[in-house]
Amino acid sequence: MSVTTNKKRRLITSALPYANGHIHLGHIAGAYLPADIYVRYLRSVGENVVWVCGSDEHGAAITLRAKKDKTTPQEIVDKYHVEMQEAFSGLDISFDHYSRTSSARHHKVAQDFFLKLLENGSFEVKTEEQYYDTEEDQFLADRYITGTCPKCEAENAYGDQCEKCGSTLSPTELINPKSTLSGSEPVLKPTTLWYLPMGRHEDWLKDYIEKGELDGAQHHDAKAWKSHVIGQCKSWIDGGLQSRAMTRDLKWGVPVPVEGAEGKVLYVWLDAPIGYITSTMEWAEKNGEDWRDWWQNPDTELLHFIGKDNIVFHCIIFPILLKEHGDYILPHQVPANEFMNLEGDKISTSRNWAVWVKEYCGENPDGSDVMRYVLASIMPEQRDSEFTWTDFRDRVNNELADVLGNFVNRVLVLTRKYYEGVVPNAPSDDALSKVDKKVLASLTEAPGKIADLIERHRYREAQLEAMNVARLGNKYLTEEEPWKLMKTDPARVETIMQIASQVVGNLGVLLEPFLPRTAEKISKAMGIAEKKWTDASTGIVAGGTKLGELPILFAKIDDEFLEEQVAKLGNNSSNTNPNIMPQKDPTTFDNFTQMDLRVATVTECVPVKKADKLLQLTLDTGLDVRTVVSGIAEHFKPEDVIGRRVVLLANLEPRKIRGVESQGMVLMATNADGGLRFITPEEGVNPGDVIS
Repeated sequence: MSVTTNKKRRLITSALPYANGHIHLGHIAGAYLPADIYVRYLRSVGENVVWVCGSDEHGAAITLRAKKDKTTPQEIVDKYHVEMQEAFSGLDISFDHYSRTSSARHHKVAQDFFLKLLENGSFEVKTEEQYYDTEEDQFLADRYITGTCPKCEAENAYGDQCEKCGSTLSPTELINPKSTLSGSEPVLKPTTLWYLPMGRHEDWLKDYIEKGELDGAQHHDAKAWKSHVIGQCKSWIDGGLQSRAMTRDLKWGVPVPVEGAEGKVLYVWLDAPIGYITSTMEWAEKNGEDWRDWWQNPDTELLHFIGKDNIVFHCIIFPILLKEHGDYILPHQVPANEFMNLEGDKISTSRNWAVWVKEYCGENPDGSDVMRYVLASIMPEQRDSEFTWTDFRDRVNNELADVLGNFVNRVLVLTRKYYEGVVPNAPSDDALSKVDKKVLASLTEAPGKIADLIERHRYREAQLEAMNVARLGNKYLTEEEPWKLMKTDPARVETIMQIASQVVGNLGVLLEPFLPRTAEKISKAMGIAEKKWTDASTGIVAGGTKLGELPILFAKIDDEFLEEQVAKLGNNSSNTNPNIMPQKDPTTFDNFTQMDLRVATVTECVPVKKADKLLQLTLDTGLDVRTVVSGIAEHFKPEDVIGRRVVLLANLEPRKIRGVESQGMVLMATNADGGLRFITPEEGVNPGDVIS
């Protein structure tokens, strides 16, 4: 195995999540799981690495959430700062330090940074007309304004960007602008702001992004950057970089530390990335380190893990700010991921079309590794990917349970059966067959292959290579059939089981970046005290080792679990308002008229076999008698349902559920506690009456 370690410092950051909502799987797959895999690997090979993150607690999104929830911005960020850490912990995301940008320490760091830029002449001070909400008595930052995009005519474009066509906008370009605070039409009013003239920096930025050159020297390998990262940056630079205001007229944020700037705060994209510096300072104080070694020493490599929506900020705006300051290193690599979609649609927090990490971990306390595995398998490294619960089930059942879990279990069971749980001694070279030598050679090559892929930020392939070690062991056992040889050639069986034990032992090391809990269980059972990457070898488990206990690693996922998870999408389980479900995205009248809603009467009702949550209803629709399967068994007994008049979506495409064809859907009302109520038509209506 050849894994090179140069002992350089590596400072890793992941995008600071907005403290105004829950963490979902798209967040994890984009900026946190890839960083966690990378950092765990670096720690394992002995690199000097620190990983910092924290809550982004300023900006328009926070104040909008506070206004919506009728509370204060501080209460919002305090709540989500704690909740987001719980979500990260649930999936074993292993930050070295997690900070927050509302702290007094961060305010001071950000203000000092701003003053240094001011001293260096980095800003232009301009008095310009900005939109102002007369009802709220407040200037409007770009995210407080929506309107029609002037380029694609999409509704609800923001004052800085159209999320439909991706165009960069200014608030005054919007057609029919309106304030997101009051809904009123804003007016233009003069205000003074500090602007960063980014156009000054186009030449060196182009060399930095496209060639990896900085100040005439090679800074990084530009070919190692992802093509979509370079492409997005080139598009911005080629289009001409415009000046961007680094201050805002807001009441919530880091106050601008200049006399006469009362009522102004630092722009969140000046404030937030400085949060990486604050977080490093706090970590350094706790660990007896000098934070400047991590931010101001050219021997340190800085890597930002982000989603593609943050590329411009981390590859253009933040590097300009760092270079203008003059004392800081610039990012060595920005391995930004694309987006992950969910069940055929974009993740939407407003529609609750998301899988919430805290909720998932709360319901599945042992489910961290299986979720990490699936997310790494579909990680959107070069293009958008999609998470589906069907794929989740298939990967857990067919790969984790049938391949990895089955192989490890077979090795332990056979070793206990044949040798009372003691690993046989290593055979002599003369006793090895060609097959044995091939397996051992593959085992020797695996750590280097996986390491190379991780170092190149190809985590999907790296995990696949790690799982191929389990596939190698499974194939070896299946083809060598030690259970058949035990009576005729027991010496051969000792060789087979000794080699199989080495495969399992190596999995305890090689899977750690991906499946830390599983790797720990395997290592403990195989008597491996240390799990350093360099320990992976063909002799990792010594002969004579008494194996420990190891329960079944992965339980299989059944259809009922699948149906429960899909059923949650779009409901109100993540709504912070205890009484009201979020409004869904707008639909059209034509779409509504396509739905055939009819009154029906339940004539029969029985439980669905082997499904605790499903009832099979027989309905008289006035047109026919049909069957509908409904997930209401936890709320109603069959006898409580018979005779009820209900509302039926009659023209829903039939689908089989647990072997029963369901010919429609009975509409229910759901409250915040998950309770169900029938929508009951008034007296006087009959089966078949149309609801319109």
